[in-house]
Amino acid sequence: MASHDQNRRFRSQTWISVLAAVGIVVHLLLRYLFRMAPSLADFPLYLTVAAGGAPLLWSLVRHMVRMEFGSDLLAGLSIIASISTGQFLVGSIIVLMLSGGTALEAYASRQANSALAALHQRAPRIAHRKTGASWTDIGLEDIRPGDILAILSQEVAPVDGTVVEGYGRMDESYLTGEPFEISKAPGSSVISGSVNKDQILIVRASKTPDESRYAQIVRLLEATEANRPQMRRLGDKLAAWYTPVAVITALTAWLLSRDSLRFLAVTVIATPCPLLLAIPVAIVAAVSLSARHGIIVSNPAALEQIALCRTLIFDKTGTLTYGRPVLTDVVCMQGVSRGEVIGKAASLEEYSKHPLASAIRQAARNEGIPLSPANSISEEPGTGLQGVVDNVAVAITGRSRVSSTDLPLSAAGLECVVLLNGRVAALFRFRDEPRRESRPFISHLKPMHGIRRIVLLSGDRQQEVEYLAERVGISEAYSGKSPEDKVALVTAAVRQDKTLFVGDGINDAPAMLVATVGVALGSGSNVTSEAADAIVLDSSLEKTDELIHISRRMRRIALQSAIGGMTLSVVGMAFAALGKLPPISGAVAQEVIDLCAVLNALRVAYSSHRLADF
Repeated sequence: MASHDQNRRFRSQTWISVLAAVGIVVHLLLRYLFRMAPSLADFPLYLTVAAGGAPLLWSLVRHMVRMEFGSDLLAGLSIIASISTGQFLVGSIIVLMLSGGTALEAYASRQANSALAALHQRAPRIAHRKTGASWTDIGLEDIRPGDILAILSQEVAPVDGTVVEGYGRMDESYLTGEPFEISKAPGSSVISGSVNKDQILIVRASKTPDESRYAQIVRLLEATEANRPQMRRLGDKLAAWYTPVAVITALTAWLLSRDSLRFLAVTVIATPCPLLLAIPVAIVAAVSLSARHGIIVSNPAALEQIALCRTLIFDKTGTLTYGRPVLTDVVCMQGVSRGEVIGKAASLEEYSKHPLASAIRQAARNEGIPLSPANSISEEPGTGLQGVVDNVAVAITGRSRVSSTDLPLSAAGLECVVLLNGRVAALFRFRDEPRRESRPFISHLKPMHGIRRIVLLSGDRQQEVEYLAERVGISEAYSGKSPEDKVALVTAAVRQDKTLFVGDGINDAPAMLVATVGVALGSGSNVTSEAADAIVLDSSLEKTDELIHISRRMRRIALQSAIGGMTLSVVGMAFAALGKLPPISGAVAQEVIDLCAVLNALRVAYSSHRLADF
């Protein structure tokens, strides 16, 4: 129902905006190009004011009954005043700005529904169930616990279950936050929504699709979308005091002078175009500036809030880290050199697609270790990689496959064991390393942006999260958190302060919705991108900092334009109330004020200096 109302509101306001824009353009062409009489040239404006003004005036009545004083209330009075004074062009411009702003907000409010649509689109439509000796394609609604299902290469798991046959790898990163592909063997659990990689896996369903993890995330996203907090717009905050001042001034002038023209003069000069024009122009300029810096702003209203956020919450994987494994520790056994074991392992890993293979090869390149040809290569699922390098039998496998008692204790992160000629030679340890800019970025947030609270929130294991938090300088960290847990923590943070959430996976999408502002790093997940208010395309924390600065710049210049314009309008109201400024002169004065406010607001789009400050 909410989605239907949003779509209807978006369509209706868009059509009014188009009508207003066309009406204004046609009027200008008829009046100044074709030199037609004003009575004919103004006809498109009559249609615009009638079509756009009627719903606005009905909204005006409702707001007055509820004693709500926003920019639209004063705009309604201004339209009445513009009609009374024959200033139909002014009235049409007001209709255009109000309907355009409303359509923009309605479009932004549909982003959560787009995220849900993307999530549904990603979900599988059929499953392959074993029936006797054959396989049958069935709909997801027909899956029952205990069914034997086949998950083909590159397919999305339709249901939670357990592997009963096959060895392979699955990408669960969007769902769990784990940075690596997870190996699967008989007995391994499978999460619905994860992507099978290269090998066919035979799985026994443990739940129905509606009870599985992917469906839970969909329901969570639906719930968070329904309860998403509404932002109070900057223009409405300013109008909260400006509108009563203008109305009271106009009524007082009318009552004391017994001259209705003074009421009209005051309302004309009080037309809130610095609010209706300058702030939207500043926002559009900020959207343009963001785009030039590789940042897509999907919810322009968020630009008003980013600079005000005092709590920043970060996901771990792919946000503060690179989201790929790095060889961080090589524990060599006695008599084995580091260079030798890395060289042998990297030579063998040249022939592997395992996610840790690239980390080993990169370590060899970084240390300048030459590689040698390998032969007799085999990679049996679940047992590891084997081959011969320089007449040495090399095997790379897991700790559970080795009976040696000389191995050091297991630590956080991933690891593998390297054997040379059947003897344990080394233990390799891997971590998802923090980005180079993570610590400088975190350390500058409090002194440069007034951030009061910085939180690391992750679904990863405690040791991994604590390790990263220490490396980047975050003192408040939470590990092992599900999407539901993240929503609860972010919701609690929002109750205390405006909160910016930065993440990159499907499991972050619900938290982005409940945060004051959600920012997605990278465009790898269309679900996350649709849920976010802004998308940093190149996954850069420097770009995230630029977004904060763009928001700050936009607010500063928008406030200059709006408050400066309203101050001049208040001065004009005083003259109009005293009978020194007739309605026609007031309309001209208001146009000059509007022009100054808009020109100043356009400065947002142009920045000649570096935006990031760390």
